[in-house]
Amino acid sequence: MVKETGYYDILEVKPTATDAELKKAYRKLALKYHPDKNPDAGDKFKQISMAYEVLSDPKKREIYDKGGEEAIKGGASGAGFDFHSPMDIFDLFFGGGGRRGPQRGPRKGKDVIHQMKVSLEDLYQGATRKLALQKNVICSKCEGIGGKEGSVQKCTNCRGTGMQVRIQQLGPGMVQQIQSVCAECRGEGEVIDPKHRCKNCNGKKITKERKILEVHIDKGMRDNQQIRFSGEGDQEPNLEPGDIVIVLDEQEHERFRRRGNDLIMTMQLELVEALCGFQKTVQTLDGRTLVITNLPGEVVKHQDVKCVMGEGMPIYRDPFVKGRLIIQFTVNFPPSGSLDPAAISALEAVLPPRQEVIVPDGAEECTLEDFDPSQEQRHRSQGMEAYDSDDEHSGGQRVQCASH
Repeated sequence: MVKETGYYDILEVKPTATDAELKKAYRKLALKYHPDKNPDAGDKFKQISMAYEVLSDPKKREIYDKGGEEAIKGGASGAGFDFHSPMDIFDLFFGGGGRRGPQRGPRKGKDVIHQMKVSLEDLYQGATRKLALQKNVICSKCEGIGGKEGSVQKCTNCRGTGMQVRIQQLGPGMVQQIQSVCAECRGEGEVIDPKHRCKNCNGKKITKERKILEVHIDKGMRDNQQIRFSGEGDQEPNLEPGDIVIVLDEQEHERFRRRGNDLIMTMQLELVEALCGFQKTVQTLDGRTLVITNLPGEVVKHQDVKCVMGEGMPIYRDPFVKGRLIIQFTVNFPPSGSLDPAAISALEAVLPPRQEVIVPDGAEECTLEDFDPSQEQRHRSQGMEAYDSDDEHSGGQRVQCASH
């Protein structure tokens, strides 16, 4: 039992969620509400990051489950954990390595994150996808200046800082300093005479451009794996362009389930096939047909698991080596009453004999019936109705025996 479920609700998972389920939920929501894709969802992105940081750490999760948000923030328990910034968590999760520490070299623009849905067939055979997107590029007419040469001037209102400071008096000897974005230059620190603005970008220094990227999905790539296009992000003056990062989102398959380099599937057998052998075909993800044979006498039990070596997923960057195809068998038994009495006698003759049971004198005969889970609830309801009925007949009063 947990004291509160707020963090679980933010990630849209149950309190019993596993680490894998938490990671999947965080990845989905973080990509959806990332500031690059959803600029108005900054608070939501912070909540998602906070919830994941707590629930992905066993110690923090235990404290949260017992004491809730107050405990995890240092209330009754005095835990007082230090929390990372939401962008640090995002970068660490997606392999960015975090943003802490001093920056070296030219400042770099933000990476642009795109999620791409891929089928299991794409990851098995490899594929090439074309991705069309809009990106900011430095204006080719003014070369990122915003106007004619010399037309850009430092904003006199904010002295080029992009911010203006206003002093407000609160009372005798008390003042408040308020900082806001400069209204003249809109935070850019410089102004351009409207007459000399670049007509191509209207003084914004950048324009929109449609870009088509070819995304090559290699054999054996995994769910959540990144494909990075260095320097293909949005361009800004005086900034090194960021990267475009494609995050693969593996879709569920109707037949196969992937586990690492293995493929897992279920195969149904009739009872005769389980006892007397069978031959089945399996269509692979690249269109080949495998013949699965089990010889007569090699009995397959219900829920047995067998495998075919070398028919799983290709190994990433070593595609000629593959994992296993794991097959879990389910045995279909004939419906009750469908066997002919003569067939039953023939089965008894070939199957291992029954164990002889000695029935003691006075034993009671009973009959097996199909189990219906709803019967228990129905019996409970009837019992409660009878109890209520007794109360009604007694006028709602209970009589106790007095002892003398």
